[in-house]
Amino acid sequence: MPLRSSIDSSKQNDEVPLPHQSWGYPMTSASTVTVSLLDRSYQISIRAGLLEKLGKELKAHDVRGKVGVVTDRHVARYYLKNICETMRRYEIEPVPIVLAPGERFKTLQTVEHVLDVLARHRFDRSSCLLALGGGVVGDVTGFAASIYQRGISYIQVPTTLVAQVDSSVGGKTGVDHRLGKNLIGSFYQPRAVWIDPLTLQTLPTREWVAGLAEVIKYGIIADPTFFAYLQRKMPELRTPTSNIVTSIVKRSCEIKAEVVASDERESDRRRILNYGHTIGHALEALGGYTSLIHGEAVGIGLVQEADLACFQGMCNHEVVHAIRRIVREAGLSDQMPRRTSTKIWSAMLHDKKVSAGQVIGVWPTRIGEVRMASLEKQVFDRWFAKSRTVSRTEVTSS
Repeated sequence: MPLRSSIDSSKQNDEVPLPHQSWGYPMTSASTVTVSLLDRSYQISIRAGLLEKLGKELKAHDVRGKVGVVTDRHVARYYLKNICETMRRYEIEPVPIVLAPGERFKTLQTVEHVLDVLARHRFDRSSCLLALGGGVVGDVTGFAASIYQRGISYIQVPTTLVAQVDSSVGGKTGVDHRLGKNLIGSFYQPRAVWIDPLTLQTLPTREWVAGLAEVIKYGIIADPTFFAYLQRKMPELRTPTSNIVTSIVKRSCEIKAEVVASDERESDRRRILNYGHTIGHALEALGGYTSLIHGEAVGIGLVQEADLACFQGMCNHEVVHAIRRIVREAGLSDQMPRRTSTKIWSAMLHDKKVSAGQVIGVWPTRIGEVRMASLEKQVFDRWFAKSRTVSRTEVTSS
């Protein structure tokens, strides 16, 4: 089901947009997006320098007493000390909970550690958690908040591109299982999402580039004008210092918020956000969550799932070419790692998107529009054999 875009499709020139002409909304250093979910609605605030005023923001949201600041060692090195100081200035007691970094630690054992700290410090139902970090920190914190004393509030403060444009928004929380990614979790909306784009400047290049896969995804599934804009601006977006970063973060959040508002618990339309993740999650799991980080796996998934859609007659070769080209220009790989079709299919079957034993994929029909349909193993095997033959031919000819 295509998502209606509020962007004026007539603005297709290559000129740098003026501050008041950026896709129909102001191109400023501060923006707000609302996730509309009745009594669970909340604001996504996007503002450069927000972290410096975190204590003031917490007080304005009537947060008092103890706040568990959940982060990882990498992020703590940059921000934890200053954040704790600004919280104390507003008489808020920070309780740092520093985790080991990486997807390998997105486990029930890590959640148990967070819960142990909360219990030892006598957190109660009026307490709050702050998820300061990337997607792993956000997912673990949200899940811990959802089950501690049957639910306490939490605020997302994402510091990676993947987290800012995707995982911090929408209330998906949870951890991985040895048999698959995100198999254990809950839907539990945050109290707010606070995004400081300046945090992206401390990201390693690999993490920044990986995050671009999720940004590209939004153009493919919902907004052809956004996709065209990304095509033109991708050379600028190879580094997080670009002056258009706030705008691409906001547009991504707008699309995510609109989809979540229409289908909070992923019973139908929200599944379009899984585009690139059916194969992507399988590759992450097969690599033990170490060889590929999330965005890198999704980048491969965007291209390979488009190619698989084309094989099934759902889109033409031009769509695949456009997706492959932008993924490569972002600095991401579009090639499958050396895995057998049997292993990839087996990993896909353990994904939470499987329904009644069927793999449900999201397939682009054109840029800006996708459809959902089941995938048969025989079709996957035939596509896999054909695509591997084509890949070997391309390598030989080059």
